[in-house]
Amino acid sequence: MPMKGTNPVNLTRAAFVVAVLLVAQARAGNLVPADLEPRADEFAKVDEFIRAEMLREKVPGVAVGIFQHGDIIMAKGYGYSNIELQAPVSPETVFQSGSVGKQFTAVAVMLQVQDGKLKLDESIRTYFPDAPASWQPITVRNLLTHTSGIPEFSFEPLEGGGEALDQRRDYSEDEMRLNLYTLPLDFAAGSKWKYSNSGYALLGFLIRRVSGRFYGDVLAERVFRPLGMNTARVINERDIVMNRAAGYEMVDGQLKNQECEWYAPSLNTTADGALYLSLQDYLAWERGLRAGAILTPQSWDQIYTPVRLNSGKTYPYGFGWVVDQSKGAPWYHHSGSWQGFKTFFSRYLADDLAIAVLANLDEATPWRFIDGIATIIDPQLALVQPVTPITDDDPAATAQVREWLQSLAQGKLPLEQFISAEPDVEKELKDYAALLGPLGSLQSLELLRRSELGDDQASAYAASYADKKLRVELVLAADKRIVELDISPLQ
Repeated sequence: MPMKGTNPVNLTRAAFVVAVLLVAQARAGNLVPADLEPRADEFAKVDEFIRAEMLREKVPGVAVGIFQHGDIIMAKGYGYSNIELQAPVSPETVFQSGSVGKQFTAVAVMLQVQDGKLKLDESIRTYFPDAPASWQPITVRNLLTHTSGIPEFSFEPLEGGGEALDQRRDYSEDEMRLNLYTLPLDFAAGSKWKYSNSGYALLGFLIRRVSGRFYGDVLAERVFRPLGMNTARVINERDIVMNRAAGYEMVDGQLKNQECEWYAPSLNTTADGALYLSLQDYLAWERGLRAGAILTPQSWDQIYTPVRLNSGKTYPYGFGWVVDQSKGAPWYHHSGSWQGFKTFFSRYLADDLAIAVLANLDEATPWRFIDGIATIIDPQLALVQPVTPITDDDPAATAQVREWLQSLAQGKLPLEQFISAEPDVEKELKDYAALLGPLGSLQSLELLRRSELGDDQASAYAASYADKKLRVELVLAADKRIVELDISPLQ
């Protein structure tokens, strides 16, 4: 691992200097350091790609940060942070983090572990003794790795038992925790991987239980300030937040302010990803990650270790990070999505390269920006998307996918076919029905890739229609229900 043995005092001073430089240069405009002029052609290609992708996706504003070998390569804003005010995006613009914030929660948890207040493999009933007896096998590690089986908070009436939350009610942490107790577990702890925002919210409550402090205050004192993340903070809609971006969404092809499904303040401050972060904050965070600051090397090793399921198979997720490979070296990344914002932070250790992309459109796909930028810097970092069909070793599974696509085009694919039946899934199904419906009959469906993802099966297909080809990516659980589904143009 590259993040070892840095003196935290020296790191703090270095991070402070970087933050000051960023602020000063941001005031003068976007940053491309003068000593990197030999890479001017590369920057020009990156710039051209970003502008083209923004136009293709109709994204109002994007902030892009590129960090390599401990140096700032680029910190630049594109478009508008607020359309109505015509305010441009800059390195100082503050975006919502979405689930990228989970990596900070994981660090706050590990600080409690280092302080001797938590144990990763202790049952969470040790800390919440009033939790249901069925929660006894669930450990802190399960919460960090999305293997707890604790379902998501629900804001809709539940058929299988449990209480729904009212998104307009300002709940206390204890009330939210007690609500989770009423929900039946999705699976036995450690038996599956299923993304769980509620699990990370519970980690925030756990931090308060063992430290006596709000998790955001722990982050502010022990992570943000030491690293020079000067604008990082938990979401607060009442506070005056300088350079705060507005979030948007597309409705019938028209740009609109984010949908006014207002959430009470307490529901918008939980530890599953409710932070304000600027590009400057991400760059300071990258400097800290690269140096192995804040935590011990042993704690960082835990964070970057893929979770091992009860079956013995591993799933490529650590503590708040997807743990991947690129060019034969670790590739750590995570996305975020919340209230009209999309984010992606990606670290390619093979090239000592980090890229942050922050966008203020709900439909934006920041990973496409990340992949395009990384490919320009080093073509070997490209996320390879196979386009050549391979031998289908499971034609029955392909036949099932064909049937699902046909049902989806008619708006008849049942929510029960998905592991998660949350409102976001329902919205995606409607969007896919609108995409597929006008295309007519599916002419062919060819397998491009199939692989194991823990106990799940990941597949990619080329779906051909009369006038269009699409890539269909899906992950199936062992019970053949859909864990993830993505449909995009086949490039």
